[in-house]
Amino acid sequence: MNPIEAARALGKAIQADEKYLTYLKAKEANDRDNELQAMIGEFNMLRVQLNQEMSKSDKDNNKITELNDKIKSLYGKIMANKSMMDYNNAKDAMDELLNQINTIITFSANGEDPETCPATVEHSCSGSCSTCGGCH
Repeated sequence: MNPIEAARALGKAIQADEKYLTYLKAKEANDRDNELQAMIGEFNMLRVQLNQEMSKSDKDNNKITELNDKIKSLYGKIMANKSMMDYNNAKDAMDELLNQINTIITFSANGEDPETCPATVEHSCSGSCSTCGGCH
């Protein structure tokens, strides 16, 4: 089996994994949640209004503050929505699985034994990739 065939097999294995299936189910539930989608639509409209107001030469600071407050409040409601919380939890689990896969592939490509190399690595991340020397 060549690496491309192995990658395709890995793709099939990922799609059969419970974490992927949970993620897919949560994503679909998120998309079907009309209340959540309405809040997201309103959130996006408020962000556009805020950007428009901030780009004006004669900014209305009171309006900017009002829009910021509405955006923060709505963001809190969106993030507290059960569909969104389920989606974020499923996405985090899926991201962790993909990070483990990537770690094994990276170590293997650097000559490590794929059977014994770690699936996770300990690192302290500031969140800024611009100053990062890499996660491995």
